[in-house]
Amino acid sequence: MAGAIASRMSFSSLKRKQPKTFTVRIATMDAEMEFSCEVKWKGKDLFDLVCRTLGLRETWFFGLQYTIKDTVAWLKMDKKVLDHDVPTEEPKTFHFLAKFYPENAEEELVQEITQHLFFLQVKKQILDEKIFCPPEASVLLASYAVQAKYGDYDPNVHKRGFLAQEELLPKRVINLYQMTPEMWEERITAWYAEHRGRARDEAEMEYLKIAQDLEMYGVNYFAIRNKKGTELLLGVDALGLHIYDPDNRLTPKISFPWNEIRNISYSDKEFTIKPLDKKIDVFKFNSSKLRVNKLILQLCIGNHDLFMRRRKADSLEVQQMKAQAREEKARKQMERQCLAREKQMREEAERTRDELERRLMQLKEEATMANEALMRSEETADLLAEKAQITEEEAKLLAQKAAEAEQEMQRIKATAIRTEEEKRLMEQKVLEAEMLALKMAEESERRAKEADQLKQDLQEARESERRAKQKLLEITSKSSYTQPMNSSSTALPTDLPSFNLISESLSFDFKDTDMKRLSMEIEKEKVEYMEKSKHLQEQLNELKTEIEALKLKERETALDILHNENSSRGNSKHNTIKKVS
Repeated sequence: MAGAIASRMSFSSLKRKQPKTFTVRIATMDAEMEFSCEVKWKGKDLFDLVCRTLGLRETWFFGLQYTIKDTVAWLKMDKKVLDHDVPTEEPKTFHFLAKFYPENAEEELVQEITQHLFFLQVKKQILDEKIFCPPEASVLLASYAVQAKYGDYDPNVHKRGFLAQEELLPKRVINLYQMTPEMWEERITAWYAEHRGRARDEAEMEYLKIAQDLEMYGVNYFAIRNKKGTELLLGVDALGLHIYDPDNRLTPKISFPWNEIRNISYSDKEFTIKPLDKKIDVFKFNSSKLRVNKLILQLCIGNHDLFMRRRKADSLEVQQMKAQAREEKARKQMERQCLAREKQMREEAERTRDELERRLMQLKEEATMANEALMRSEETADLLAEKAQITEEEAKLLAQKAAEAEQEMQRIKATAIRTEEEKRLMEQKVLEAEMLALKMAEESERRAKEADQLKQDLQEARESERRAKQKLLEITSKSSYTQPMNSSSTALPTDLPSFNLISESLSFDFKDTDMKRLSMEIEKEKVEYMEKSKHLQEQLNELKTEIEALKLKERETALDILHNENSSRGNSKHNTIKKVS
């Protein structure tokens, strides 16, 4: 009895010690994960677990987003997960997304995983038309997205129609022009072919560098009212706060850069923005929902902190990450160069092999033709020899007949003819015999000449046969030299010495001189990038002019019209903010 009570107590105490858990599903831009979380976990515990799983160290850009009552909210780090207004059913779903955006993606985004997540999120926002993108820029961005997914363009692999199932352009852009999918693919592929040699991370970074100059990039919009009750839009981004007309999300009416704001406060539903310059009036506005007010304040605090952080020296952690990123970039560059050299040598070896094979086939064809010519010459020689033999026999037969006729004439002459009549008849027969002998002699002479001619033709045929045999011997000797060359060239790709260079070149130390040289190369790349940007702008203008004739004006949206007006005035995202600040 006592043993049963003790076992029951130990079981209940064990049951109490086991923490209660709940299931959470985390959706990133390209994957889903499920975790078992303890009831006592705070938002930071779950967020850190997700970051560790992804291998992400630049955590300050991201957050866990969820939706409650048609309103977007972010998980608070210092609050228990279950204390948020999350649905009661399991698994509880959160979206791991970028909450704050960098001012300069190339300088601020260090890790490759960070760049990839930003690329996927910005690409989806452009395709979903949450970020307005002009048609010509859409085509260019699509070409970098294709480079990131498919690698270098290969006309033998990437044939017409290979982008048919890809979503690369916003539907607004597709509907705006009288162009078939094949025409869009042709223009995207033309630019895609120019990106040869760029790795996935480089293509994604080029995508972000172009996208960050779009007017709606990184802006969170909220519906507000000013003191007069006028409906407006508040935009919060990495540069500051911006006030827009509801119908124009591209060009702000007023901008407050973070470094010119002294204080932001709200009580109940009223927000107050106090500029540093006391001569400028305080701007007040109202928002309809308390939950939205809290979200605006969160975004303001986070963006302001990052704004100030960018203008200070990098922390030790960031410096270490940047140093590691530089080393990794240099290592990958060396690896790509070795692979490029290996590929070039392999291609050259294959070209040499193909050329030798082609030459061998050509020699084989020539040998076959020479054999056929030799056989024809031999057949002709045999025919001529046979004909000459027949003619010679005929000449011998005619000579024999001529001799017999001569003997007959001599016999006739020797015979004594007593009568005149017999004499006359004999003379006539002699005359006829002489004529016949003469004809026989002429025919014999003609046959002899013909036999001589046939002998001469036979001699020439045998001479042709001798030359054909000599040429066949020459071709056979050439092909015997070609065959070992071909085999050695064919074996060349498998035994290339550059294979060993890869493994050797991967183990090297970065010295200060290497870092200085790398820094100089980066500066050089920046100068080249400015030159390429000018060329890129010219290409964009050319494409815009090319497809302008196919545009359907009646399908232009309000944002299209506003963008065209800004472009005609020479306004861009940054100089517009400077003007209205």
